[in-house]
Amino acid sequence: MTNGGTRESPTGGRPLPKIVIEPQTAAAQWLELWRFRDLFRTLAERDIRLRYRQTALGIVWVILQPLVASLIFAVIFGQFAKLPSDGVPYVLFVFSALLPWNLFSGGVQRAGNSLVANAGLVTKIYFPRSIIPIASVSAALLDFVIAGSVMAGLLIFFGIHVTWAVLSMPVLVALAVALTIGVSLFISALNVYYRDFSYALPFILQIWMYATPVVYASSLVPEGWKIIYGLNPMVGVIDGFRWALLGGMFPATTLVESIVVTSILFVVGTAVFSRVERSFADVI
Repeated sequence: MTNGGTRESPTGGRPLPKIVIEPQTAAAQWLELWRFRDLFRTLAERDIRLRYRQTALGIVWVILQPLVASLIFAVIFGQFAKLPSDGVPYVLFVFSALLPWNLFSGGVQRAGNSLVANAGLVTKIYFPRSIIPIASVSAALLDFVIAGSVMAGLLIFFGIHVTWAVLSMPVLVALAVALTIGVSLFISALNVYYRDFSYALPFILQIWMYATPVVYASSLVPEGWKIIYGLNPMVGVIDGFRWALLGGMFPATTLVESIVVTSILFVVGTAVFSRVERSFADVI
């Protein structure tokens, strides 16, 4: 937004400044988000309160959901199907994958419909529209932190000693968050124009999970398919989490692929959102 000179006042008084709205660079867009950080914090806190309002167990659900899912997967795939778990208890094997997966899928599901759900806010005042889906993603981080404390308790219970690799966790979390934001910006923007995305998203995420090594190890994928398989950015994220928490071989190839694909999705998601956000108020 720039000052484009002056124009005559309708009352004949002092000339009014002429405001010209121009497309912003990517750097300017992120700086503008920083200017609206108070609104961002308010929206994130509101999403957290709404999630647990009028629930009997409240935040306990964040612990129960991944823990119960891990136990069910351990019985079905660990005991019955006898899938390998890289030499660690199957509950730990699955829970370490559900940590980043739930962060990703939970953030994308919340953000996907966030603009439509906040239509009244979008149509009334100006602010960077990307604040809404990004705030929804950041709210999912609370669930991740709580589930992470459960993971720490499971590591102690099973007597697993973490190594220096655990220091890479902040980088891996940042990678998962960047992927979540990129996909969320893309989905939430298109959902304003095509509401089919809100119905298709749970199905897409379910298929995506089966294409991701949540209940099985990446080592089961045939060698000739591993490069293609690694183009799923969540493969590198989950392999990285398992390496950091449970040990094993460093997943260099899948992590590099994940970083490259995540960077592309982040740029594409941001570009698509910036291109269409000007007409949100007219369409939503």
